[in-house]
Amino acid sequence: MSSPITVTKVASPFADTAEAVRAWVRGWVVSRCAAEPVASAWGFTVDVGLPGHVMRHVLHTADEAAVRKITEHATAPGVWLKAFVAPETLEPWLADGWHLAEGPGYLMSTTLAVTPTPDPVPDDYRLSIWTRGGVTRALVRTADGAFAARGQIAVTGATAAVDQVETDPAHQRRGLGRLVMRRLAAAAAEQGATAGVLGATPEGRALYETTGWRMLAPLTGAVRGPDPDAEGALRRS
Repeated sequence: MSSPITVTKVASPFADTAEAVRAWVRGWVVSRCAAEPVASAWGFTVDVGLPGHVMRHVLHTADEAAVRKITEHATAPGVWLKAFVAPETLEPWLADGWHLAEGPGYLMSTTLAVTPTPDPVPDDYRLSIWTRGGVTRALVRTADGAFAARGQIAVTGATAAVDQVETDPAHQRRGLGRLVMRRLAAAAAEQGATAGVLGATPEGRALYETTGWRMLAPLTGAVRGPDPDAEGALRRS
């Protein structure tokens, strides 16, 4: 059974959620230096080439038949699947040997605009921003050089995808996450991007909503093989 992903009812720079998915995939592969996505009727396949994350399939439709076919034929470990449905919807569609991974997530978007006055950096912190290979990275460190927060954004024409945003637990609740998000959004806008997209955890969603991002659809991941979280693997949203 196949049905289109529900179009978001909140203001969005994308025509529909499927368009945002395409933008997210384009930006994600640039951010992670993955292979060019291969399009199909149901979504995209991306070669990632990492232990525990060899490749991923991203569906842009809520397609039970496609999920069943993909997961029945993909029997090697390290294959991932991303679908824009709730975990309780995706789990019954998975073949044996597959399991949900990373917990519930969300696809989010925002309109990007150049900000005339950048957000100030809190006292006792230092911010570095640089761009290379289409990816702008923001790094916040303490005055003595210790890691505090980071994030990156990949610009692909008029759209940009935020990725790998994190704040060290010792430095949370000091506005560093908001600082990183706003500086990345401004940097992408200066490069011509007008629409931003990202995949968020529940914790990340709370932060992103304070900076103007809005949820478009649920985002659930599944993986073939051992649970990477149980083995302490890095999250790969």
